[in-house]
Amino acid sequence: MESGPAIFAGTVFTLFGAGLLLWTGVRVMHRAPVADGVNPVASATLATLASVASLALGVWCFGRF
Repeated sequence: MESGPAIFAGTVFTLFGAGLLLWTGVRVMHRAPVADGVNPVASATLATLASVASLALGVWCFGRF
């Protein structure tokens, strides 16, 4: 019974993290700003850290069931 929410949460975290990492990578490759009006290095770093944290949470959720 507890595996259903863990699978759902793991899927959501993993998809969000992968999408954010892909989007950030494409923006950086094209030298486009990741966030408007913010230091490009800081915004790319923060977005990358958030995506890696989300991927780690997704893996952790998948390990719970």
